[in-house]
Amino acid sequence: MNAEKSNIKSRLYEIIFEADTKAGKIFDLVLLWVIVISIGLVMLESMREINDKYYNYLKVGEWIVTVIFTIEYFFRIYVLKKPLSYIFSFYGVVDLLSVIPSFLSIFLSGTSGFMIIRILRLLRIFRILKLSRYINAAGTIMEALKESRQKLSVFLAAILTIATILGTIMYLVEGEENGFSSIPEGIYWAIVTLTTVGYGDISPHTDLGKFISSFVMILGYTIIAVPTGIVAVSIHKSDTRVSTQVCPNCLHEKHDVDAKYCKKCGEELNPLNND
Repeated sequence: MNAEKSNIKSRLYEIIFEADTKAGKIFDLVLLWVIVISIGLVMLESMREINDKYYNYLKVGEWIVTVIFTIEYFFRIYVLKKPLSYIFSFYGVVDLLSVIPSFLSIFLSGTSGFMIIRILRLLRIFRILKLSRYINAAGTIMEALKESRQKLSVFLAAILTIATILGTIMYLVEGEENGFSSIPEGIYWAIVTLTTVGYGDISPHTDLGKFISSFVMILGYTIIAVPTGIVAVSIHKSDTRVSTQVCPNCLHEKHDVDAKYCKKCGEELNPLNND
């Protein structure tokens, strides 16, 4: 009996936490669509004219989605050897946030709690964070960003330094009479100009100020390409040949394709397929 129960849990684990089987792919695909639908329901609820007209339908749809996510949440806890590792993980917290608002809204009623209910309902938008779990490319992008963090940090520090210098110069050149009332105001202008946003709420009036602005605009075009290039190189270098296996003990991901044991804790990966 215990062996049969263990076998069921192993099969469920394979379906829920892995995507290298047909059942696992179907499970991920269904959940992906449920997440998208739930986000759409939250957005529709925020539109007064639609919410007033179709409130009952939106409510039924929301509760169907909530029940699905609740079942998924408890199944994830059930199949793991160490449920607390999932409960207190990033995705565990996100999954909990996906279902709590709907249940709390049952107990918080009346006009005095309207704002609290509204905030709790909007918290369901956090389900969008669940999307990255089911999009394989997201792992490659996150890995590239992590690998590039030092270069991007240096780049960001350089941009802030340039913006501070340019903002100070424009404050000295233009002065308060032309809208540059302080150095922070000048830095704000420099950032807006460097990023080629150009709100136009502050603009230079002197010839020297316009000359400096022209230089900053051209500089902005060259600067925009730098972080794109850094991340693109990291993505190109990233090894996308990683397994979808998740360690049942520590939930560590990104194992090698042929890995049989977790490289973090040594736990056997997917023992049913390894037998």
